[in-house]
Amino acid sequence: MMPVTTDFSGRILLVDDHDLVRETLADFLRAKEGFVVEGCSSLEAALTAAKGGFDLVLLDYLMPGMEGLSGLARMQACARCPVAILSGTAPPDVARRALRAGAAGFLPKTLKPQALIAAVRQMLAGEVYTPLDFLSDDRLAERRIHLTPRETDVLVGISEGKSNKEIARDLDIQEVTVKLHLKTMSRKLGAKNRTHAAMLARDIGLA
Repeated sequence: MMPVTTDFSGRILLVDDHDLVRETLADFLRAKEGFVVEGCSSLEAALTAAKGGFDLVLLDYLMPGMEGLSGLARMQACARCPVAILSGTAPPDVARRALRAGAAGFLPKTLKPQALIAAVRQMLAGEVYTPLDFLSDDRLAERRIHLTPRETDVLVGISEGKSNKEIARDLDIQEVTVKLHLKTMSRKLGAKNRTHAAMLARDIGLA
């Protein structure tokens, strides 16, 4: 796939071990901006791929092998481009430490689509993306999410890419009940849709 010629065109390496999250974000960036996006499901694979030359690396914070911000340092030593951290539930202090460690940005997975595009453009232009609203709200660090066992079951099903019908069959409940659990669970998580819920499931260790 050839890149679209724009001031912000570029090759992006997207690293996330959750297939649904990685593929959804990659497809969005390709469709909306014409970016050339390559995905990796592990830090080790990404370290090898980064040698091929990219303009930006988006690195999931909670991916196995990251070991906190040590994964950021390893990628920075390997990649010849800016490296940003992508996360859904990391607290503000982690964002601050990542930026102090030289990250090109810290992208909460709660970013709205246009904000995500703007952040990527900003980093490709050589600037640092700082989510001011996120960093200034220390209350996010104290937020606790309390899901019922059934809401957790539904969330796991969503993270596995299952439909409401499939989840209902697996849990032996009505499909309308799945929809109800999905609605209440999404409200608790602050998820905008199924894909966003799956991203957050990954970051809180449910997928």
